[in-house]
Amino acid sequence: MQNLIKKALQTAQQELAHFVQSEHNLEQIEEIARHISKCYQQRGKVIIFGNGGSMCDAMHFAEELTGRFHRDREALPAIAISDPAHLTCVANDYGFEEVFARAVKAYAQSGDVVIGLSTSGNSANVLKALNTAQRLGCTTVALLGGDGGKIAGETDFELIVPATTSDRIQEIHAMILHILVELIEHELFYLPEHPAIYV
Repeated sequence: MQNLIKKALQTAQQELAHFVQSEHNLEQIEEIARHISKCYQQRGKVIIFGNGGSMCDAMHFAEELTGRFHRDREALPAIAISDPAHLTCVANDYGFEEVFARAVKAYAQSGDVVIGLSTSGNSANVLKALNTAQRLGCTTVALLGGDGGKIAGETDFELIVPATTSDRIQEIHAMILHILVELIEHELFYLPEHPAIYV
């Protein structure tokens, strides 16, 4: 058992080290945080979605924006597309490929930031929603895994975790999302030149 534990931890450590070695990844995280901060300064919102464990990550990200992360500050508008009534209604009436795109049509406005999560990069419903968001004038972001799949190259910003299993990919996605919240809070509330700018 301990060998399995050690192997899992070592693999996670190696995958994270590989991701961090890329300057491009670090630059993309910074740029995404700046775009989300700018979106909030212009009274926009963030919409995020994914399937399975990625939906859980999306919900976690949204609640840390609407709630709080490190310190008290104003609530930031973020929607995780996760309402089971919406998902089952749309899947039943239009097909599962439409579940996220339909909500993007309902909620997104030009200038919003729309984030799709897919560990394979091949989730048809994530890709369709991101394409819908682009047509609406939103900034689009994809957090992907492996080689990026069909979604790679389809969004304004992308971060690809080149691991081979969903668990390792999701762990790094969760870290990226935590870092984004930290950077957004710092940019909007903790810089001396404009504290509490989103009020």
